[in-house]
Amino acid sequence: MAKAADVVVQCLENEGVEYVFGIPGEENLDLLESLRKSKIKLVLTRHEQSAGFMAATYGRLTGKTGVSLSTLGPGATNLVTASAYAYLGGMPMMMITGQKPIKKSKQGRFQIIDVCGMMAPITKYTHQFASADNIPSRMREAFRLAEEEKPGAVHLELPEDIAAEQTDAMPIPRSLHRRPLAEHVAIEAAIEKLRTARSPILVIGAGANRKMTAKVLKQLIDKTGIPFVTTQLGKGVVDERSPRFLGNAALSSGDFVHRAIEAADLIINIGHDVIEKPPFFMVRGGTEVIHISFRSAEVDAVYFPQVEVIGDIANAVWQIAEGLGDTSHWDFTRLMAIREANEAQIAEGADDDRFPVYPQRLVADIRRVLPSEGIVALDNGIYKIWFARNYKAHKPNTVLLDNALATMGAGLPSAMAAHLVYPDRPVISVCGDGGFMMNSQELETAVRLGMHITVVILRDDGYGMIRWKQANMGFTDFGLDYGNPDFVKYAEAYGANGHRVESAEGLLPLLEHCIKTPGVHVIDCPVDYSENDRILNSELRERALAV
Repeated sequence: MAKAADVVVQCLENEGVEYVFGIPGEENLDLLESLRKSKIKLVLTRHEQSAGFMAATYGRLTGKTGVSLSTLGPGATNLVTASAYAYLGGMPMMMITGQKPIKKSKQGRFQIIDVCGMMAPITKYTHQFASADNIPSRMREAFRLAEEEKPGAVHLELPEDIAAEQTDAMPIPRSLHRRPLAEHVAIEAAIEKLRTARSPILVIGAGANRKMTAKVLKQLIDKTGIPFVTTQLGKGVVDERSPRFLGNAALSSGDFVHRAIEAADLIINIGHDVIEKPPFFMVRGGTEVIHISFRSAEVDAVYFPQVEVIGDIANAVWQIAEGLGDTSHWDFTRLMAIREANEAQIAEGADDDRFPVYPQRLVADIRRVLPSEGIVALDNGIYKIWFARNYKAHKPNTVLLDNALATMGAGLPSAMAAHLVYPDRPVISVCGDGGFMMNSQELETAVRLGMHITVVILRDDGYGMIRWKQANMGFTDFGLDYGNPDFVKYAEAYGANGHRVESAEGLLPLLEHCIKTPGVHVIDCPVDYSENDRILNSELRERALAV
């Protein structure tokens, strides 16, 4: 016989869990004691939301379920945003929350809300343990669902009295499983469409961000020369230095990427996820689409693909490449002309010396300083568009960008999780001053754990992305200004290293110093967004239309 809390931890160990991120409460003390005796490392954070973001990012980077922990009530409600982040973003993540005793309560309804009911719309699975004997089966099922395509968040509630029960139940071993393969008729239909096309294009989305898929896509591109664009969650699946990379769908419309898609006569949409803003809209009688994904396409007014290849994406792409045959009739002259125009536009501003720093210069300098395997973790703000467009990812999951929930506050915790997964890679978190302050307390966690990360705070003393939208809509500038602390002193108060950018030319050497010098570094970088509207809304559209 064993205590139920011990069995929960045995199940976590059985699943290969390395870390549990979170903040325990009174109702978790049995579980905390079981974790103390385990090889699993507890990463104690300063806010449950950060713990959830770290667990989700761990899942994104490893493909294994990241685990977060909180108490009941307010601790559980603090995990809600992180759950939605993982659920929409396709990141395997488990939340274990505590609860008052369910068989006999002496505190009435104190702190009690329906946590499972709250989590149901933003998880793939939620369950309250009512018996210690059921723990192994529910734990195995939760892990299975968290990692099954499309991955996402799951939630388990462990009441205090159940955690203390005795049981002889044992963990259930993981089963050997393989994803189903696409049906032969669908593969042949896709090949036939490609054979008759003249200028096809690949659109690489979130579902393609898997190791084997990246490998076979590169082989297909190298073999046929087919050009490709990426969505924001597809960045880096194939090396964006490729001469066949046409750009990233950072804007909703009017960019060179959209011109390229318009110029193609067949779109091969790989790993499409409706969570992301669509990089194109289908119209009746328009360009035909081949949908290659783990799941069938959700029928939408603007997305109704003519051919669906459903099953393991990597295998489907490999089968198509093997059966394709001669593609010498394909002509990409028009697409390559669009690519050249896009490349020229991206190069502009990379050496802009104006100060405060312009976003093009910022992106260029971070790309210059990071090696191919270096990781940039973005919070959410206007700079995300500049990184999506201008930053060329060399490898998968080296740009941690959230284009699903698109929440502020995730940039710093994501960078911390990336450091834990890849301690030998340089990691830079880029945050707006608004997003940084939402979870800035995690600087203490990073310092306490001896992390080596660099946090670049883009300071414009206001909610810049909303200001941009406000101006676009013709509204008066209102309600978006705030004050900031002295970020250098703020960092130093936590025991981190504080730095301030004093000139555009000073940014690159400062970044080089920070990624070479161990410790937590915080860089206060004043940024100038004054030309965002002119470049992104006017000039870019005009130049794209002119190609």
